[in-house]
Order: sequence, then C-alpha cells, then structure tokens
Amino acid sequence: MKTTVETMDNGQKKVINPCAEPCLVERGMRVLGGKWKASILWHLQDGPVRFNDLVRMLGGASKKMVDQRLKELETQGLVTRHVINDRPIAVSYAITDFGRTALNILDQLKDWAEEHSI
Repeated sequence: MKTTVETMDNGQKKVINPCAEPCLVERGMRVLGGKWKASILWHLQDGPVRFNDLVRMLGGASKKMVDQRLKELETQGLVTRHVINDRPIAVSYAITDFGRTALNILDQLKDWAEEHSI
C-alpha cells in the first residue's frame, strides 16, 4: 500500500500506511546500491572474471573495496567465488542466476542515465 500524509481538521499531519520496516525500494537498494556492487554485477554478466581483472575493469576501486563488495554479493547469493589456484591464490567470480535477475534493472538504470545525460 502507498504511504501518504493527510492534514487533519486540527491542522496536524497524519501518516497513512506508514512503513513499519524498510520499504521494498529501500531493501532493493540495500542489495544493489552499495558502492561498486552494481558495477561488479554488470562486469560479470558475460562470464566469470578473475579478481585482479575485475579490479582493473572497475577503474578506481581499491582491491580492498572490491574484495569487501564481492564478499557481500557472495553472501547475498548474487555471485559465486571459484578458487582457480591455491599457490599463488587465484580466484574468479561469476554471477548467479539470482544475480542475473538484477541485470534488467541495471540495464534500465544505464539507459535512464544515458537518456538524461547523468
């Protein structure tokens, strides 16, 4: 239901259908809205990418930041981590089927930003 604000007869404001918990948009933004998360998913859409290559693709994100975001995305079930080699450690990341469900949203966001020169 939509949340609205109404003015009562005495001039006070009353919220109709307030959110008791974060709304669906907010919950979605918590998953996709973290810095670099959407970009990581976008770069994984064509297939698995090794960690260092992903850092290079993002251009500007530190390795620590990318590692942190990948761990969050993995915990949320949006990406999977695959160990290629133990010594030296080499890993790649791939988008999951669940992660792919976000790509349409990201594509629309990209189009919107392009259309409005953002």
